[in-house]
Amino acid sequence: MSDVISWNLQVSVREGHLEPFRALMEEMVAATRSEPGTLSYEWFLSADGTVCHFCERYADSAATLEHLGNFGSRFAERFLACVQPTSFAVYGAPNEQVRAVLDNFGAAYFGWFGGFSR
Repeated sequence: MSDVISWNLQVSVREGHLEPFRALMEEMVAATRSEPGTLSYEWFLSADGTVCHFCERYADSAATLEHLGNFGSRFAERFLACVQPTSFAVYGAPNEQVRAVLDNFGAAYFGWFGGFSR
């Protein structure tokens, strides 16, 4: 078991918001790249541009909180204007501070059960 926190967030793109969402994605990816505790940060869009999945991994709860703070202060309002979250699965053992933030987005938590990561 490790301290890594990861998640899969799924959202529906609001009608007419794909282009602003695309521009926001570029800004968010650039900003997140500078966070040293972000291990991976990937966005996947359906062929019709209506559904987006986010696969994110953070070194630990501290790195997760850093990202969430940046997201909240810089991007949350514009992000939620473009999309509607539909599913949010969080993997690992986030601390209570992280859970307090993620609970606001309807997170479902999954603890480590087995396997490995390279």
